[in-house]
Amino acid sequence: MASRSSLDQHTFIKLRRLYILALTAIALSVLISQLFIGKFLEEQEGDSKLINISGRQRMLSQKLTKESLLLFETKDPGEREKLAQSLDKSLQRWTTSHKILQQGSDSLNIISEQSDEIRQKFTEISPYYKSIQEAAQILVLKIEENPERPSEDFSAEIAQIKENEVSFLEIMDAMVNQYDEEAHKRVERLQHWELFLTIFTLSILLLEFFFIFLPAAKGVKNNIKNLIHAESQAVKMARNADEISEAREKSVKELRALGQAMDQILLFARITPNGDILHIGERFSKLFQFKKFNLETKFSEVLSPKENEQLNIEKLISAHKRNGWQGEVKATTKNKKDIWLELSIVPFQPEKERTELIIIGVEITKNKEAQLKIEELTRKSYEEKMRQQSLISKKIIENQENEQNRIAKDIHDGIGQMLTGLKYNLESVDFRYPEKAEEKIESLKELSTKIIQGVRAATFNLTPPELTDHGIVPALQKLTEELSKLTGKEIILFNKTGFSQRLGNISEINLYRITQEAVNNAIKYAGSTHIIVSVSHSKEILSISIEDNGKGFDPEKIAQEKNGSRGMGLTFMKERVKFINGRLFINSAPTEGTRVTLNFPLKQD
Repeated sequence: MASRSSLDQHTFIKLRRLYILALTAIALSVLISQLFIGKFLEEQEGDSKLINISGRQRMLSQKLTKESLLLFETKDPGEREKLAQSLDKSLQRWTTSHKILQQGSDSLNIISEQSDEIRQKFTEISPYYKSIQEAAQILVLKIEENPERPSEDFSAEIAQIKENEVSFLEIMDAMVNQYDEEAHKRVERLQHWELFLTIFTLSILLLEFFFIFLPAAKGVKNNIKNLIHAESQAVKMARNADEISEAREKSVKELRALGQAMDQILLFARITPNGDILHIGERFSKLFQFKKFNLETKFSEVLSPKENEQLNIEKLISAHKRNGWQGEVKATTKNKKDIWLELSIVPFQPEKERTELIIIGVEITKNKEAQLKIEELTRKSYEEKMRQQSLISKKIIENQENEQNRIAKDIHDGIGQMLTGLKYNLESVDFRYPEKAEEKIESLKELSTKIIQGVRAATFNLTPPELTDHGIVPALQKLTEELSKLTGKEIILFNKTGFSQRLGNISEINLYRITQEAVNNAIKYAGSTHIIVSVSHSKEILSISIEDNGKGFDPEKIAQEKNGSRGMGLTFMKERVKFINGRLFINSAPTEGTRVTLNFPLKQD
């Protein structure tokens, strides 16, 4: 008897140790995953800063080219000095950004460790960087020495800058893509680690089930069967009092050892089918701060002081007192702390006409709270996405409606009225008076020309014929010329690499609309006088940039203007870019102008 009790105690102690070991392993896996995520977030912050500075470096290099071109075209000495100061300032920022990319920065938390590919890119870009830097410095010195120099004195330096700029931009684009690819690889590596840790944690839980909970449940079942068998043996040995007494004593001791083990490992209790407590374990008592009870104390009163929770627990016991039940139950302690339990209700018949219910529970409060939090975050994220999608759809419909109304108004007020005038003038022609008829015919010719021009303007606003007939570059050339005439601003297109390739119809329309939106924003909001649209390409990428000398803005603040036209304009641009698998970079700051760069892959998968 004593050896059997010791064996049971030893078994439960061993199970408890295994359980603690499993929980420790789970905690370590969670801790390791958090450390990996923390380290990755720190690296990701540095990656985003590197990509941002790389984009700014491209913008500054083209700004140097623009300012050097303006120096060549400007004759006024005072204006030249201002342009030279601006060029010097841009050169300093350009040089500083290049050093930060190459050597890192402690103040910006950017490390100087670089991959072999990045170091190779810096080696390739170095000659072009030094050539542009040297030419810009010479230009600044020449202006400082004599602002009245003839423009021909700057030709060599400007040619040097333009000659090296395209190669510099191509390598800088490749460097930005390399930074992005390396950041993506780090994300994939983190995902692999997370998958490994998840599988590891699930494996521990599975092993815990097979080697801890399942053996414990089987042990409980076997002990209960042994108790029933012991009682049956006691009835059969009724004639032998000593044997019956010994069997009962053995059953009591085994039951006591089982109860003690249950109290130490699990939340354990015995109740009547009506819910009255017969026995409650030590861990149950400590958890719910319930020390005293009698035969009329309800089990539901122990689990919660709230009437609605008591009623739910009583209904649960009443509904499953015959067949048993297993599931989650919400309870509340005396100090009003919410607790979640994984409960099992097991019917048990210690005597022929008496039935009890065994309650076995495990506290799962932390897991349940985490699950509820994840469900809440998922719901909020879904609602926010739906709200954003609804807002975008609404704005798209409003813009379509406004555009249709504008086109209808242009046709009605312009072309329609001119056609009405043409009709009346045709009716008023009287050939009995040749001189007056000839004057009317000349007037009708002029009116017909205006009608044709109006039709062409309306057609151009819908879909420019140059885009359909000749491609994206001629369409952008026509756009800049028309807007320059209309607004009086200097809007120039530079096809730096002579791009003439035809793209797909959808791609060309979206590239045209994105550029049109960026130019219109520069005209409406930036207060700029000069807008430069640049087109350049390599074997893999077509790059279109729109740069103005306006007042600039804070991109983060504009992005937060969910209901504003500017914020939605940027949103539509990003949606179009995403649709054609391109990338959009917006570099701007107050008083420093704006540069919008659109990269489109020429080789689509």
